[in-house]
Amino acid sequence: MRVLWISALLAFAADQLSKGLVVYGMDLISLRQIPVWPPYLVFRYGENTGINFGLFSGDTDAARWILVGLSLVICAGLLLWLRRSARDWRVLGAAGLLIGGALGNVYDRVIYGYVLDFLNMSCCGISNPYVFNLADVFIFAGAIGLVLWDGASSDAAKKGT
Repeated sequence: MRVLWISALLAFAADQLSKGLVVYGMDLISLRQIPVWPPYLVFRYGENTGINFGLFSGDTDAARWILVGLSLVICAGLLLWLRRSARDWRVLGAAGLLIGGALGNVYDRVIYGYVLDFLNMSCCGISNPYVFNLADVFIFAGAIGLVLWDGASSDAAKKGT
């Protein structure tokens, strides 16, 4: 479980540090947009009251606290699932990324009332209107890792290897 906690801590720290450096350190909150490597990478200020891509956005306190509670329940459920049996270090690392990212966004919701987003990426003639943050990247990567590596661990266990 040490791998899980280390990856969760690193994901949380990287998310919060990146938000602090870009949003406040580079004054993105005032500038609203900073072209870094357009169109591939643009820092664009965003306040997300919903989940990824602004889905289920709600400016009410009830929506905010429902999303905080839901995130915490998912993290707790993931921890319970992982404790039931020994897992490969890759699965634990992926779970840590997911939990660290989720807690990074929970922290934002509790402190600001919304999630700070600042990354915008476009490519190949497609203009992406959405912004996201490193926590979202960690959540996505962690979920993909859980699917890929836990399935591989289960298959190996079934084959007796």
